[in-house]
Amino acid sequence: MRFASYPGLAVLNAQGRDPDQSFAEELPLRNSESHAPINYHAYAACTRGAFYRETELASRHRNVLLLLRGDLRAARKAFVTLKAKGCVVAIAFKEAGTHQVAQQLSHPKTFSYFGELASNADLCLSSTPDLVPLFSCFCRRVVYLPTPYPIDYPDWNLAIPISERAGIFVGTREFSVPSRNHLLALGAARLTSYPVTVVDAGTAATKSLLQSLRYPPQQLTVLPWVPYRQYLEAIRRHRVVLQFDQSRVPGQVAGDALLCRVPTIGGNGAIEREVLSELNGDGRSFSELIQLALRLLRDDVFYAQQVERMTALAQEKVSFRSIRAELIKLFPGIDSN
Repeated sequence: MRFASYPGLAVLNAQGRDPDQSFAEELPLRNSESHAPINYHAYAACTRGAFYRETELASRHRNVLLLLRGDLRAARKAFVTLKAKGCVVAIAFKEAGTHQVAQQLSHPKTFSYFGELASNADLCLSSTPDLVPLFSCFCRRVVYLPTPYPIDYPDWNLAIPISERAGIFVGTREFSVPSRNHLLALGAARLTSYPVTVVDAGTAATKSLLQSLRYPPQQLTVLPWVPYRQYLEAIRRHRVVLQFDQSRVPGQVAGDALLCRVPTIGGNGAIEREVLSELNGDGRSFSELIQLALRLLRDDVFYAQQVERMTALAQEKVSFRSIRAELIKLFPGIDSN
């Protein structure tokens, strides 16, 4: 058969920026220059598939997850090609926060294209539970499946001893998106008196906003944007990650911290809701979240319990093994090995 040599799931970001990348042989090591097996790359990686920007390459696979981005014209063109090749085609939003999807579909033509794609897709895959109702308006086969994380692969365990962790890492970094509550998180972290680290773009506007918080000398460390592996190195040296993000995103910040076995306080992304049931921001006030952060910073027993709990839940719900098992049920012919 034509698809026999390509049994893994292909994830296609048609005409996107990330280069084509195969996971058929092995996962990239965490020190590799290749894209890490996270976010939508991870759906491909956990099935030994591939991530593509070229439709012709993706069409060699029997099963393709087509990412919806921009005005959807590239996605529409790719969809037609894939179906003509006999592929099983699922669709998913590339930027899946509720505010991001609302902005993307705000143009009538784009919304019309979305309805067309969802109506004709073999499956609509939602990386958050919040987009299921939108997909269900057009598609009869809709599934929520969180983005997987390779926590079941030893090389992607970045944990260091708890005794070597200190302070707060503020997970968000977007002052301009109101639902991120980035300024509020930074303000709340300042009041704890613990050391705080944040990644910032370093524009004149963000520098001014950081200065306006009036952090005491030596409490705040501002990091520039760095490559992903250096970003993880920064996270794992901290005791907790704090964010007040209310964007209903897939939850990359919490997922990144999960690889480091560092608890994330706050946020209502899909990963937070799946594996941080006692620490997420769903239904908790900002004051409650700060109290949880302080307890994690001070109470070693509580901290160890939360790390153990989130790791066990992650193995069950978002590990490569668990998500691969679900993808095997959804797509015909994906290798179970």
